[in-house]
Amino acid sequence: MRIKVTNIRTPVTAQPDLRAKVCRMLRLDPSEISDFRILRQAVDARKKPNVFYDYQISMEVPDGRQDLLQSAQVSLLPEAVPMHYLTWSYPHRPVVVGFGPAGMFATLYLARCHARPIILERGQKIEERKKSVARFLKEKILDPESNVQFGEGGAGTFSDGKLTTNVHSEHNAFVLREFFLHGADEDVTYLQNPHVGTDYLEEVVRNIRLEIESLGGEFHFNTCFTGFHQEENGVLHITGKPEIHFQTQHLFLGIGHSARDTIRSLYGQGLAMEAKGFSMGVRIEHPQKLINKMQYGDAARFLPPASYKGVVHLPERSVYTFCMCPGGTVMASTNDPETIVTNGMSEHSRDKVNANSALLVTVRPEDFLHDSPLDGLAYQEFYERKAFQIGGDYRAPGNLMKEFLQKTIASEVRSIHPSYPHGIVFCDLQRCLPDFVVDSLRDALPLFDKKMHGFTHPDAVLTGIESRSSSPVRILRESDRMCQTKGIYPIGEGAGYAGGIMSAAIDGLKSAIAAVNPR
Repeated sequence: MRIKVTNIRTPVTAQPDLRAKVCRMLRLDPSEISDFRILRQAVDARKKPNVFYDYQISMEVPDGRQDLLQSAQVSLLPEAVPMHYLTWSYPHRPVVVGFGPAGMFATLYLARCHARPIILERGQKIEERKKSVARFLKEKILDPESNVQFGEGGAGTFSDGKLTTNVHSEHNAFVLREFFLHGADEDVTYLQNPHVGTDYLEEVVRNIRLEIESLGGEFHFNTCFTGFHQEENGVLHITGKPEIHFQTQHLFLGIGHSARDTIRSLYGQGLAMEAKGFSMGVRIEHPQKLINKMQYGDAARFLPPASYKGVVHLPERSVYTFCMCPGGTVMASTNDPETIVTNGMSEHSRDKVNANSALLVTVRPEDFLHDSPLDGLAYQEFYERKAFQIGGDYRAPGNLMKEFLQKTIASEVRSIHPSYPHGIVFCDLQRCLPDFVVDSLRDALPLFDKKMHGFTHPDAVLTGIESRSSSPVRILRESDRMCQTKGIYPIGEGAGYAGGIMSAAIDGLKSAIAAVNPR
């Protein structure tokens, strides 16, 4: 029988022999154990200076050892939910628009069902895309079609590759294991806060594409989806540029939250949409050593770079951290010329000097909604352009913590050097963010400091603006995961149904399963 053992605590100062420890705990002979696996590894730093690793493991033991179940730490482990691949039975091949996490996992499932999917991606293959991104970061020459937002792998490819999610799905373990099988470290399958790292994501994305191609998938890079027309028999005619034409009965729209032109085009073609809330704010940078000490105390020297997560609920708004990148950099992440968009990125080693995180304030539809469900797109654009105008190039607006809280403007960098690649221009951040965002940040920061002492370090750098944490639009779909226009499946972040790599991957996967196995 397979059992799960929980609450296995070990000091962080040494790498434990978990198998031996479990044998001692449960009075088992090592010969009685097989298929020993770590299910979860977390750091428990709630009672510093006593900091521990907390493990959950699974293993096979003889069926006759029912006595083990009398321990509060032991339970039977349910069997994993199997993934079923039925054979594609439709006359037309499915078309998937966008090869970010949602499109990637939808396509992977469809390919394994012998559907021979067709993939349209407006950006480049990962190899060429990396060069385009590097050119923008070094020379400020932006390719609007292939950049940090667009291209193979989606926007998450140039992030930390975090695989955390609040989505509780039977498919979580499947997605994590696929990342491992395609090139990520095995620890993504069990760490409390797994991450791949942007340097490893290149290999993962490429390997998933190669598997899909080996199964008959057909990729069209540098190809922008432009629209569809549906015949009376339900067949969809798909167009794109450069000029392409495909027929399908299943169109998956994994367009990403930054494909504003595509969202506007789809709205014009009659897809029902609604405005949804999103968030805006800044990137905050601290020394990673400060975060390590804050989170782990003296035990920090034994542990990998620390992360944090926090939220403050003000009377009118919530302010929260998002996409925290230990040992990372603040990225120049725009896809539109003459706009500023920031995001965070870490490599697998997370070995850079600074830690950074988005510090965001909730934005509600009533803040921007006037005439159209697309008003949130224009709202984002307005402030992104204002941010660009402050420097007149791709330098980002920013300030230091002390001056920001005192409502003054810093004159020079002090002990913490910004990692944003194009440099920053010190300014009043109200010039590029709504007043309520800046006011909420000022109100919340002292409250964050009470939870994480040192968070309001006077030299901490605030870099603007972060405006693309999620889409301000949702493409409406019904219980069958299709729009009112049958055969069209909106998926992932751009459609308004996800907020990160994992949730987007799961959303795309579930829609593909629904298409192959309609109820």
